[in-house]
Amino acid sequence: MFDVKNIVRYYQIGIRKIRKFLLSDKCKECLVFLFFVLVSFAFWMLQTLDNVYQTEFKVPLRLKNVPKEAVLTSELPHEVRVRVEDRGTVLLNYMLGRTFFPVSFDFNDYRDRGTHVHISSAELLKKISAQLNVSTHLISVRPDTLDFIYTMGKAKKVPVRLDGEVRAGLQYYVSHVGFTPDSVIAYAPQEVLDTLTAAYTDRLDLENVSDTLHRRVLLRKLKGVKFVPAYNDLLVCVDMYSEKTVEVPIVGINFPADKVLRTFPSKVQVTFQVGLMHFKDVSSEDFFIGVTYEDILKAKSDKLPLSLKSAPDYVSHVRILPASVDYLIEQTAEEGGIW
Repeated sequence: MFDVKNIVRYYQIGIRKIRKFLLSDKCKECLVFLFFVLVSFAFWMLQTLDNVYQTEFKVPLRLKNVPKEAVLTSELPHEVRVRVEDRGTVLLNYMLGRTFFPVSFDFNDYRDRGTHVHISSAELLKKISAQLNVSTHLISVRPDTLDFIYTMGKAKKVPVRLDGEVRAGLQYYVSHVGFTPDSVIAYAPQEVLDTLTAAYTDRLDLENVSDTLHRRVLLRKLKGVKFVPAYNDLLVCVDMYSEKTVEVPIVGINFPADKVLRTFPSKVQVTFQVGLMHFKDVSSEDFFIGVTYEDILKAKSDKLPLSLKSAPDYVSHVRILPASVDYLIEQTAEEGGIW
């Protein structure tokens, strides 16, 4: 182990070695070499920076004196990209020692131009050039034209709609798709509001949903329209399918008063898929299997094909067993008879 005396001794030895190296001829030669390298680099930099170059800067934009009752539905960009050309020393000064002040536009100067204001490229270039050196050549500005749209409190409430598809997983189905809130306030000029019917979300496709889903979604941006709020909470509810079978009678439709339809069997089994939510609610009374007298007259077979005339909206994959039945038309008048 080192004690305090040894540490001090080794420190003093190290200091002496460093001092000896700094005072040696090799160290002096190295320092002289480095000095000339720095001088050469300085001359090279001065010569290089004297050449003409192009570079790009960001210039912030501001719109001032916007009245409280005005709602900007499409704002100016926060900045523009300016491409300039000048000697390297001037451009270096822009990069290191100078920041660009925001280019400001006064709202009151454009009130008489309508609700959609266009700012010309000439006006934009004039304001930017005022901050540049006389020797600096302004090559381009992106974007070269600016515009903003506003409304003086014009708004209306519109429903929120999903732009996309929601697909449930195997043995599931989508029972409900809703939004909270179900509508938003749209601010826009009157001519835009007249054509606006709904606020749609950004495109959203969901696959294999097998449980209740909550997701915050953004509303699709429309030029000239500002939605408040700009987002919405999506709720997707799914339910599991189950299979159920009920017996449904076959009913004759539009038969003459003296004729009655007899089928064998008189009832058939209707098998279908239904969500667990509605499993107990659905019954045979929710289905109707009817055969018209005209269909029987046109029939070309001894068997009568069956089809559902009505069924609940929340059932699917409906099957009728048997799909066709034997039948006869019974004459009920006094002269009687059987077909």
